[in-house]
Amino acid sequence: MSDGKLPKLSEIAAFTEYMATGWDSPRRTAPLVAGAAGAAAAHRARLAAALPGQSVLVSAGRAPVRANDTHYDFRVDSDFYWLTGCAVENAVAVVRDGGCTLYLPPPAGPGEPEFFTDATYGELWVGPSPSLAEWAAALGCEVRPLADLDGEPQPPSDEVRRVLAELRMIKDEWEVAQLREAVDRTVEGFAAVVGEIPAAVAGGGERWLQGTFDRYARTHGNGPGYATIVGSGAHAPTLHWVRCDGPVLPDEMLLLDMGVETRGHYTADVTRTFPASGRFSEAQRRVHDLVEKAHRAGLAAVAPGRRFTDFHHAAMEVIARGLDDWGLLPVSVDEALSERGQHHRRWLVCGIGHHLGLDVHDCAKSRPEAYQGAAMAPGMVLTVEPGLYFHAHDTTLPPELRGIGVRIEDDLLVTADGAENLSASLPLDASGLEIWMKNNKENA
Repeated sequence: MSDGKLPKLSEIAAFTEYMATGWDSPRRTAPLVAGAAGAAAAHRARLAAALPGQSVLVSAGRAPVRANDTHYDFRVDSDFYWLTGCAVENAVAVVRDGGCTLYLPPPAGPGEPEFFTDATYGELWVGPSPSLAEWAAALGCEVRPLADLDGEPQPPSDEVRRVLAELRMIKDEWEVAQLREAVDRTVEGFAAVVGEIPAAVAGGGERWLQGTFDRYARTHGNGPGYATIVGSGAHAPTLHWVRCDGPVLPDEMLLLDMGVETRGHYTADVTRTFPASGRFSEAQRRVHDLVEKAHRAGLAAVAPGRRFTDFHHAAMEVIARGLDDWGLLPVSVDEALSERGQHHRRWLVCGIGHHLGLDVHDCAKSRPEAYQGAAMAPGMVLTVEPGLYFHAHDTTLPPELRGIGVRIEDDLLVTADGAENLSASLPLDASGLEIWMKNNKENA
């Protein structure tokens, strides 16, 4: 009598033998971004100069569990990618003196039971994958099976992560090209989103616009480089409004903070704040104009040799003086700007910018003295992003300002004699934004 259990396919000899035959060889080219292998080799040389004779082991990482036996999409560890140019889940790299041995999980193809039984590496489940030899040829380094790695890989020490973070502050030509592409695609994504504002107002809401950008980012890159922020009305003052579960209100401000991550894993980070109606009200324009003035002051303070904090202080001073002119500060401007004051930061509690690259908040493992305390240098890419965030329930504000949130953010490359605004094709001023919105709505 049958026990009612189904036999495992891998235990049926006839089925296993049958599944091993009759397969052509599909295309298994390594999915490598042009120039990535050469850039990674140069990065390893820089690491060797910083840590001579030291072996560094870095893992690519695994996708976290989403629910039960399903996972989020895999995104490679940034340090691993910077050193290898490879984005394979569960891979491990051992780097020493500029050389690299890469340990990869081999794919399971026809002729192996795992071909049809292993949902992680079986090609019947996940598609054709390059062999280790094909990866070695593409990357120009030794590639061995993951099983050859002795013991469980240990994460890099805090010191190694620090060294890598500080090396990554200066982008090379290949990295700058990746960031240019990320910014260009992001600006195009903004145009796509603005064209969908009428549909969002009609009922699609914030998530319609979030989905529009995310679809564009996934079409022209890996996807969004971070959770897309779409905040309408009272949601705009919330710094990281990623829930995007509200309506898009026709007479309110719409804050869009968005970035495309390229297939080379570099991301843009751009913000503009639009009037959903296409025209700023008097109060909205007043807030936007002050943020724009602060933003331009911040942009002007980005240059080689200047301290990283200079653009922060330049923008903050404009904000504090503007708030004082409106009668909102409870103390003098000097007291507010002092280290013991900072009263103006009730409405701007975050910093004014950060490094940008493989991570949206790049190089975060650096020492404070090498980050905020350092001088800007050619090859750094950073954001400048002042804002004003007037929450709807803030009773210190006059009613006409409550519920208005404005942020302006651009991505800048520090050059030998100044800085290049990579996202300058998006207007900064209110009138320019109104015209840009009108043109992109008409072209939608």
